[in-house]
Amino acid sequence: MAQYFELHPDNPQVRLLKQAVGLLEKGGILAVPTDSSYALVCHLDDKAAADKLRSIRGVDDKHHLTLLCRDLSELANYARVDNKQYRLLKAATPGAYTFILEASKEVPRRVSHPSRKTIGLRVPEHKALNELLALHGSSLLATTLIAKGETEPLNDAQEIRERYEHDIAAVIDAGACALEPTTVIDLTGDEPEVIRQGGGDLARIGL
Repeated sequence: MAQYFELHPDNPQVRLLKQAVGLLEKGGILAVPTDSSYALVCHLDDKAAADKLRSIRGVDDKHHLTLLCRDLSELANYARVDNKQYRLLKAATPGAYTFILEASKEVPRRVSHPSRKTIGLRVPEHKALNELLALHGSSLLATTLIAKGETEPLNDAQEIRERYEHDIAAVIDAGACALEPTTVIDLTGDEPEVIRQGGGDLARIGL
């Protein structure tokens, strides 16, 4: 049975978040709210957890997973970023944007795209999630929580627990989050390419 952590949206209880971090360190997968929609997250360096995360989501290794980072400096550890890219990232973080970038050697090859060697990266703007990342002390591997065969992300914490109570370690409920995916931008080419328009405003970053 998945644990259920009900957190205050503006002042999340550290005690509960520490319990959630403990589950991550034991290989657990969590359903967490973000500034776009719910996501499944696990420890970056846990191969079994990453494989299970893909299985729950119903995606293969060609589906871009995302690293949730605490800040821009942490994001830059996991990707090769030039000055032009950095300026765009600085304008967009934190926020509901996911950037496709060339993965650095800090990213395990098994979680980057197998042929392109790229990874999705983002710095979310969500109090409870940011506190979880801070207590965890490093980035989390993530994918949007969309059920197999469906197209819209799940957004109700109780429903998520009922659906996945035997598949995940816990659900974090910090109130409703926006039911809108991130804006996805590929920065690996000569010019930024918008892959998906979502919650992140393109005008904010000059696109």
